[in-house]
Amino acid sequence: MDAIHAQLANIRTKIDDVPVLQKLEDQTNVPKEYFAVGGSVLFGLLVLFGVGAGSLSSVIGFLYPAFQSFKAIENRANSDVTQWLIYWVVYSFFSIIEVFVDYLLYWIPFYYAFKMAFLLWAMLPQTRGAKFLYDNFLKDFLKTNESKIDAALKDAKTSAGKMAAEATAVTKEVVAAVSDNVKKSVGDKKDE
Repeated sequence: MDAIHAQLANIRTKIDDVPVLQKLEDQTNVPKEYFAVGGSVLFGLLVLFGVGAGSLSSVIGFLYPAFQSFKAIENRANSDVTQWLIYWVVYSFFSIIEVFVDYLLYWIPFYYAFKMAFLLWAMLPQTRGAKFLYDNFLKDFLKTNESKIDAALKDAKTSAGKMAAEATAVTKEVVAAVSDNVKKSVGDKKDE
């Protein structure tokens, strides 16, 4: 029992500067470490059983890294900017792979728990998992295929430009036809 109280005291010292938890404690007279432990358990259960886990893992995969990227850019810390650029490259590859095998991933038990663990491993500065993946796998792949990727992107840009031009032309034709019909309809009503 003393070990549990010691752990709760340790948690309390770590969350002392979280104003939301302090406000909850003041309003409810429930120690804030109970809220922290309860929230962590609830979070773990949600991830484990998949309730909203897809959205939750996406938020975690974006929110913290996006904020840290913003801070690195604003502070002009080159090593931090590099770390977060590497994370985004790894995250992009992971997302692309995930799109193509999504129908298989649905059948993997606890997939979102594994995804969350992977994203945390990749993003946290203590583990630098994204740098490990980039240095050992992605860098060589990207350097080897850089010209092919650039050519594919150029083709995609050209195709997208043509599609946008065609969509614009069709939209202009539709707007002109609708405008003519409205004018004709208004003119017919005036004649009556």
